[in-house]
Amino acid sequence: MLYSAFILGLLGSLHCVGMCGPIAFMLPVDRSNSFKKASQISIYHIGRLLAYSLIGLVFGLVGKSLYIFGIQQQLSIIIGILMILIVLIPYKTFAKYNLSKPLHKVISKVKSNLGQALKKKTADTFLTIGFLNGFLPCGLVYMAVFGAVATGNLLQGSFYMVLFGIGTIPLMTSAIYLGKFLNQTIKQRIQKAIPVFVIVIGALFILRGLGLGIPYISPAPVVELATSAMECQ
Repeated sequence: MLYSAFILGLLGSLHCVGMCGPIAFMLPVDRSNSFKKASQISIYHIGRLLAYSLIGLVFGLVGKSLYIFGIQQQLSIIIGILMILIVLIPYKTFAKYNLSKPLHKVISKVKSNLGQALKKKTADTFLTIGFLNGFLPCGLVYMAVFGAVATGNLLQGSFYMVLFGIGTIPLMTSAIYLGKFLNQTIKQRIQKAIPVFVIVIGALFILRGLGLGIPYISPAPVVELATSAMECQ
């Protein structure tokens, strides 16, 4: 399932450009030196990946805790259903309940620190901006977090989020260099493809949880595999 993180980041990076593009466009890069500019942009992306890896580590731990209770299969199914429901339920429904209200103070603090970092041009500026950028609220990041939880493992959860971040790098970098380079038609097509792919990922998580014995897609539960091995002996 790790590959789904990269594809989610790759397809969803247009959304990332829309959400984080203003920050990327405002990066205080050295435009007179191509090598230095590329280095600064790379450090910015490293900062984002560090933030994503920490988020994945935390939620991978949550998944591991649930795995200890023997509910990883059920967890995978629940996460798959949640992914599909979030895509199908209109955004206005979520906005009505304002579920992110408890995080407003934290988000405000992150934005404030970002604003201060954007005014500087020191060596650590780009790492700081990227790192703080990674903690800004984003629907696609939430989807990736679901995937990190479903891994049921600290390192895999962290790696899942890093792969998601790597998937966003090509388009984000192109946006920094070229600005608004995609025409409206292409943007609309990609935006329409994102929910479809999220539903596909959700379906894959459900299949994984069902343990149908399909290699790579829906492997049989470990308990069943152990039982089969004992019977063969």
